[in-house]
Amino acid sequence: MAHVLIIDDHDTLREGMTLTLTRSGHTVSAVRSGADGLAAYKKTPFELVVTDLKMDGMDGIAVTQALKALNPAVVVMVVTAFGTIETAVRAMQEGAYDFITKPFAPEVLRAKVDKGLELASTRRQVERLTARTAAHEADAALTHGHLVGDSEPVQRLLTQVRKAAASDATVLVRGESGTGKELVARMLHQHSPRKDGPFVVVHCAALAETLLESELFGHERGAFTGAVKRKLGRFELADGGTLFLDEIGEIPASVQTKLLRVLQEKEIQRVGGEETLKVDVRVVSATHRDLQAEVKAGRFREDLYYRLHIVPLLLPPLRERPEDIGTLARHFVAKHALRVNRRVTGLDDGALRALTRHAWPGNVRELENAVEQALVFAEGEQLTEADLPAYLGSPQSRTDATGLPVLQGDRPLPDILEDLERQLIARAYEKAGKVKTETARLLGIKTSALYYKLEKYGFISKGERPEDG
Repeated sequence: MAHVLIIDDHDTLREGMTLTLTRSGHTVSAVRSGADGLAAYKKTPFELVVTDLKMDGMDGIAVTQALKALNPAVVVMVVTAFGTIETAVRAMQEGAYDFITKPFAPEVLRAKVDKGLELASTRRQVERLTARTAAHEADAALTHGHLVGDSEPVQRLLTQVRKAAASDATVLVRGESGTGKELVARMLHQHSPRKDGPFVVVHCAALAETLLESELFGHERGAFTGAVKRKLGRFELADGGTLFLDEIGEIPASVQTKLLRVLQEKEIQRVGGEETLKVDVRVVSATHRDLQAEVKAGRFREDLYYRLHIVPLLLPPLRERPEDIGTLARHFVAKHALRVNRRVTGLDDGALRALTRHAWPGNVRELENAVEQALVFAEGEQLTEADLPAYLGSPQSRTDATGLPVLQGDRPLPDILEDLERQLIARAYEKAGKVKTETARLLGIKTSALYYKLEKYGFISKGERPEDG
């Protein structure tokens, strides 16, 4: 339930509203003046504010103006007498979302408050999505808004992206994991006529069937157990912009059918709802799967495939553009050095040779992770082969053409991986001056997990929990 602030100088009405909303499960704070209400809001970001219009000192309009100055997204409802509806309209012009006329029944108040809280929830969702988009765009700005690389496959892809961005056609981005499919989707949005609209992402593989349907199309209150209020789906949130459906090949058959209808009719129905809502959304989808093979196997609808496949884009794996490895590595040094290790400005020839001879089964994402890890341990101004993860720099663990470690003698792969883990922990432990909490931070693991590893590899005695220095 929500935290609601009531501002009213009439004791009986204030207490009555407090009782009604408390019985509805809300947490209510009540004050008797506009100044007190403003002070309370500065301490606690209430989800909804209910304020009387006519009060001594700071009236409801002044309260609304002051609250909007503090937080433009705040949801304010004003309480007014029948004869002052014109004043209530003025309050709405100042930013109040609705008004309620005295006298009113408890159920009217509850309905108005529920409507206001739904609006507040929607605004928070939009704010979160906007913040997430801004963060991704700031990160993408480091790549000048496009894929990094001068190779012929990348340049050809960039030309295709620029042409596809100008249209409003549905795009299917194909490529192995880690090749940059989401970055391409963002490029399509940023260079399209929809660039000022929202860019909304749905990771289809991360959601169960029931959750995915609700995430895409929204749901009405009471549609299923736990649906305590209406939720807007990602199609509604992306209206006027672009919806990116990552790993589209993972969606179940029931959702495929409903998605096909949206693409054909440009309209949705929330789960548990009867109202049909028009949406104006460009869909960009991505997958690492061979969708044609999935169609032949009966796991993916053929008609949906052709709806998604109007403009196909294929991202080349990193092993097919090895000439870009150095450019990408230098880019990732510049991207992460300010945050991880400011002294590092580049890579030496030994590090570049080690990076180039690896097959990169994890593609660009794997390369970025390797460079970031090397930055943690680097001591000089240039990354060296010794700074790189052991599986890149050690001849005993080089990769074959498939990207798998080349086994030495009869050593099984689990033994090799365990050895690499021990080496990584040893380097982090030394770099951190054997301070456990700092070692855990460098490795990105919990301190409890670190103690287990330190005991496992004999860096500390079993059961030892010494104090950190």
